[in-house]
Parts: sequence; C-alpha cells; structure tokens
Amino acid sequence: MQIILLERIEKLGQMGDLVNVKTGYARNFLIPQGKALRATKANTERFEAERAQREANNLELRKDAETEAGKMKGLAVNMVRAASEMGQLFGSVTSRDISDAVTEAGFTIDRNQVIMDRSIKTLGLTEARIRLHPEVLVTVIVNIARSLAEAETQLKTGIAVTGEITDDEPEAAEAEVEAVEGEATEAEAAEGDESAS
Repeated sequence: MQIILLERIEKLGQMGDLVNVKTGYARNFLIPQGKALRATKANTERFEAERAQREANNLELRKDAETEAGKMKGLAVNMVRAASEMGQLFGSVTSRDISDAVTEAGFTIDRNQVIMDRSIKTLGLTEARIRLHPEVLVTVIVNIARSLAEAETQLKTGIAVTGEITDDEPEAAEAEVEAVEGEATEAEAAEGDESAS
C-alpha cells in the first residue's frame, strides 16, 4: 500500500515521502496513529496544502525535544531488583520500568518512547535510548543493582557488583567466610551443650 508520511519514521522515510508498506502495517499502526495517510489524490492535495504548517509544527516540537534532550544528557536512573549470586535478575527490566524511573527523575515520558533492542536480565549499567521526537534520541544509563548502595558503587566504578569474589577483594571475602564458619561452630557447640544437659 502506498502512503504519505506525516512525520519522519525511522527506517522508512521523511515527512512528505511517498512510500510502499505492507497493508497491515499501514492500516493497523501508521494511519490510526496519525503518522501517515493513504496516497490518494485528495489526501495528496490536502497534505500539500497543510505541508508548510506541518513542517513549522514539526520544527517547534523538535526544538522543544532538543531542549529536553539537553537536560536529560548524562541522566542515570537506579533500579533495585532481586538477582542471583551471578548477577542474573529474577525477571527482567521492561520499557515500562525504564519510563517510570525516568519520570520519577523529573522527565515525563511514555513507555512507547523507550527503544529496547534486547531485554535487560542482568545487574549492571545498560544504555537505553529514548525517542523524544521522531528526529531526537537521547541515551539514558539504567543502573540495575540489588540495593541503592550497590547502585552507587556501580555508578562510580562502571562495573556490575555481583556476589562473586573478585581479585581485589579476597581478604574481605575470606574474613566473611571465617566469620560465618565461626558462628556455625558456636551454634553447634551451643546445641551440644543443650543436649548434654
């Protein structure tokens, strides 16, 4: 089906372009969302009459989006999630989670504006793209950790904090293991004393 684009659409074309798309894509998404018109003679004439106004509106919206993108530059949002010792999340982080976190940070966005190439299923720092306007994208850092303290550490170091022993922390890990073993030994001794009496 041939359509006229009313705004720039990634991987499809610019405003005013005549493009061929699959019928279902046009009928179910582009036309109902107001992103395109069927390429009929009447619609072509109507678009040409409104073209200057549409381009002026688009330019104004783009300027607003660029201003907002400037404010969002370098934004990092923290998310606390349950995860395994190896850093695998119990579940995943969705576009709705990211949009809610960015909204809490003071920028109003919708989940449809979050572009996710893949699902996020591990602890650490991940970049998410947000489409503020068809021509304006901004990258936000999503910091996923088990606690806010871990999130701060991850943000400073840029490395995910997992339950594994790292090369730079073997003494602390050994001390923790000894403390746990000591507590277990004391508990066993206390149980032995109770059974003896």
